[in-house]
Amino acid sequence: MKKRFYIFLMIVLVAVFVTSIIYIIMNYKEDKKQNAVFEELENIVTEEQEDKNKEQKDESINLMELYEINNDFIGWLKINNTNISYPVMQTDNNRKDYYLRKNFYKEYSQLGTPYIAEYCNVQTSDNVIIYGHHITNYQVFGELEKYKKKEFYDNHKIINFNTIYGNADYEIIAVFKTVAYTGFKYYEFINSNSQNEFDTFIKKCKELSFYETGETAKYGDKLLTLSTCEYSAKNGRLVVVAKKITAE
Repeated sequence: MKKRFYIFLMIVLVAVFVTSIIYIIMNYKEDKKQNAVFEELENIVTEEQEDKNKEQKDESINLMELYEINNDFIGWLKINNTNISYPVMQTDNNRKDYYLRKNFYKEYSQLGTPYIAEYCNVQTSDNVIIYGHHITNYQVFGELEKYKKKEFYDNHKIINFNTIYGNADYEIIAVFKTVAYTGFKYYEFINSNSQNEFDTFIKKCKELSFYETGETAKYGDKLLTLSTCEYSAKNGRLVVVAKKITAE
């Protein structure tokens, strides 16, 4: 009887092992496929456009090329010298979180595609929130984990976010973690009704920050917030808040 049990247990363990290996291989292939999509799109965005008299880089033209392919596309997010260089999407409330598990071409993707909260307006909102998955190997917003260390922040302070409406750079003012639903509800701050409301939000971000950045924001500044999961607590969130410093 014991021998049969051990044989059965061995079969189960082997089956679990084989299934796990297959799952890992499939995930690897899927991730590779989706990263190829991101690379393809990045090549379109950074492709040099040729003028009649000279060659020049015109990213606004390239952004519109992506918009024509998918009207949910709204801009390109990039942090120099990191893996973060991705298209950013936005849908209305009827398709909330649509790109959580979709790629740019609206195909299933476990990596998803960074997307803006449906209630934000990139042209008018005081705070534009971009969500992205925290993926291992520093994929999508996984590399934001590095911002827990001030040394990384010191060398990666600027976020570039070019949209179909214009280009802008943002300087990071705070990096913190919180818990969704029960902690600091940073995702509820979109527009400030008063200077006090704006100042209160910034003060809380600075209080929670892992370190002092030496930078802050004042009433009237436009903010960009990157949000991803943080795994030290249930429903944890890692948040990077930046202020607009240039625009064209």
